[in-house]
Amino acid sequence: MQEVIGELVSSNTTKMVLCVLDGLGGLPLGGKTELEAASTPNLDEIARGSATGLHIPVAPGITPGSGAAHLALFGYDPLKYGIGRGVLEALGLGVEVTRNDIAVRGNFATVEYKDDKPILADRRAGRISTEENRRITTKIREAVSEIDGVGVSIHSGVEHRFALVLTFPEPLRTGSDEVSDTDPQVVESGPLQPTPRTEAAEPVARIIEQFITMATEAIRDEEKANYLLLRGISRLPDLLSWRELYGVSAGAVAAYPMYRGIAKLVGMDVLEVDGTTIESEIETLEKHIGGYDFIYLHVKKTDSYGEDGDFEGKVGVIEEFDGYVQRILQLKPDVLVVTGDHSTPSVMKSHSWHPVPFLLKSRLTLGGKSSGFSERECLNGELGVFRAVDAMTLMLAHAGRLQKFGA
Repeated sequence: MQEVIGELVSSNTTKMVLCVLDGLGGLPLGGKTELEAASTPNLDEIARGSATGLHIPVAPGITPGSGAAHLALFGYDPLKYGIGRGVLEALGLGVEVTRNDIAVRGNFATVEYKDDKPILADRRAGRISTEENRRITTKIREAVSEIDGVGVSIHSGVEHRFALVLTFPEPLRTGSDEVSDTDPQVVESGPLQPTPRTEAAEPVARIIEQFITMATEAIRDEEKANYLLLRGISRLPDLLSWRELYGVSAGAVAAYPMYRGIAKLVGMDVLEVDGTTIESEIETLEKHIGGYDFIYLHVKKTDSYGEDGDFEGKVGVIEEFDGYVQRILQLKPDVLVVTGDHSTPSVMKSHSWHPVPFLLKSRLTLGGKSSGFSERECLNGELGVFRAVDAMTLMLAHAGRLQKFGA
């Protein structure tokens, strides 16, 4: 499909804005989803005149990670292109990743020791502050810088998150990143061992195991962040850039590292945001929209509250975003899309496979099919239920950037 799109792309001066409210989709609590319970007069008004529908991030019944879900929205089939979260986290923190590197996404965690064995009490260490994260990361950095000739660098992220990069002296073989996560995804359980799934991954698993031993010894006396969990062990993939695929200049407005990372990976310019609030992101959008054909704006807290099971918190973030919609409209984008990368129902406290609400505003839509912006109203829309990988094609078409296919 990408090859076909590449042949059809044409340039013009239209502007496109993609707003991704992470984990937007939900399930009912007391009869209403978070989006249905939220007061969203601006989004509802737009939806009434826009094309709406629901997208499936990967495939029916498949629960996506954020990396796979974003890849799909950006036009890369996640079933074909796999990107580990470690690479995304590292790139998002501004860390250079090479073909000799293994990148890992980490969480600081709280454990209690029973018979000298760690048992998880909190997988996110109480979401410690970013400042606390930096202090503890420095502690580990001073304790571990090299293991058996492999360079070790740890980089603090937001709250409890960090990135780990292991630099091997020689290029890595295919399959060397096939190492299992150490996060069991539940509390009151012991952390998992990093297990190689291929022969090529055995040296990597061994280095990771040694790192965990050395790093956790360095932070064992910490009150909250006294352990670490590793996920998304990965190598740098090969992807065509957005400029090559779509012929557009693209900027990314995202406060959280992983999303900055995936934007950078596909060739977007990552724009500096002064803070982590929605307002700071809107200000960045306003500042830079004149310099780009396309801007991606990411809102994180909808997903965070969903994972915490905080229904009202997620409702509040949706309502807060709705309050900024008029400022986005004042920028007069030719195409505006508001959607999520995946669903994170707060009643499940996790990502889910449920289709995601999708709204596309342009002068070329039918409209009049949905009375508001919600899961059930979007089901009535002209776009129906479609794969997320087709979202970019829809945006390009509504922006007048695709020529006719065939004779």
